[in-house]
Amino acid sequence: VQLQASGGGLVQAGGSLRLSCVASGDIFSINGMGWYRQAPGKQRELVAIITSGGSTAYADSVKGRFTISRDNAKLTAYLQMNSLRPEDTAVYYCNALIRSTWGREADYWGQGTLVTVSS
Repeated sequence: VQLQASGGGLVQAGGSLRLSCVASGDIFSINGMGWYRQAPGKQRELVAIITSGGSTAYADSVKGRFTISRDNAKLTAYLQMNSLRPEDTAVYYCNALIRSTWGREADYWGQGTLVTVSS
């Protein structure tokens, strides 16, 4: 199983970016999917999560600005980021809890995509 994250880049403060995370491999089902981020010198933190049923939760720092969504048919999660701030600069990682066709459930991480917000 692999998670491939994309969509990062350089954007000015106030701008927008959309991250994507595509899962591939031996997948029977995907439970929760989420986005985390790690800024230089800081610990990785939760940004947003979404359940298989579509329930969502967000870090206080991104509420009202970021939106997580998923397309179960495409095995993809998205993070729409609006009104970006310099403090949103970080490497963004996607995460998913995936069950394989032979029943094993495990936590997987994507490789990270860098988001840089200039002031």
